[in-house]
Amino acid sequence: MTILVTGATANIGRKVVDHLLALGATDVRALTTDPARADLPAGVQVAQGYLRRPESLPAALAGVERMYLAPVPESIGEVLALVREAGVRHIVDLSGEAESWWGTVSTAVEGCGAEWTHLWPADFMENTLMWAPQIRATGEVREPRPEAASAPIAMDDIAAVAATALLGDGHAGQAYSLAGPEILSRAELVRQLGAALGRELGFRRSSRAETIAALAPDMGETATWYVDNVLAGYDPQPQGLPVTSVRDITGRPGTSFRDWAVRNAERFR
Repeated sequence: MTILVTGATANIGRKVVDHLLALGATDVRALTTDPARADLPAGVQVAQGYLRRPESLPAALAGVERMYLAPVPESIGEVLALVREAGVRHIVDLSGEAESWWGTVSTAVEGCGAEWTHLWPADFMENTLMWAPQIRATGEVREPRPEAASAPIAMDDIAAVAATALLGDGHAGQAYSLAGPEILSRAELVRQLGAALGRELGFRRSSRAETIAALAPDMGETATWYVDNVLAGYDPQPQGLPVTSVRDITGRPGTSFRDWAVRNAERFR
């Protein structure tokens, strides 16, 4: 059974490859734009192609039964037409609820004729890396709402769920909302990062404009969208977050932010 992993050198796709191999998959094909620089594990088939260039995909899709689909809304229709033509039976996609930014991906996948499993993650733990420049420069984080809370998930856990859904039975037709194991406020995330770094970090409540200015060196023009659409949407007391989802699907507990921060501390120094 050939499994194609798209975005195989990106943050989540690369981890999907690793988890598939760890679970015993022996016929993994990895899609990358530059095979010579991909540095993928031995035994992985490396295919050149790019989801934003659908014309590059037919050879990579030949003989594929299952695939992990990275979210590329702008070319999803053309990609899925090729997927259907290739006879792919099951797609595990990283996407979002129909009304979300990534909803066009899940909607299109459902209409392509293959079996599907949607992965709808909460905010990534890795998103806190946007704080790194201001932590290095000032030792504090600026945001409007220190009390706002969520249950961030590690990208590695999303990849573990994807690999489980690709290899196991009973996942077809499922839309998995994914979250990390703890609901944490923004201020608590900063406190735990400080503990991992061995220093106390400050949290300064800031205005919208100040927050955008603090994030812009790392995020560029995306900083405004992020402040207005993501930070503004956090609830101080979120309800119903699927904090056991990683454990329920993979059989192992999700990564705590405390452990993630310790493992990634050097990225903030």
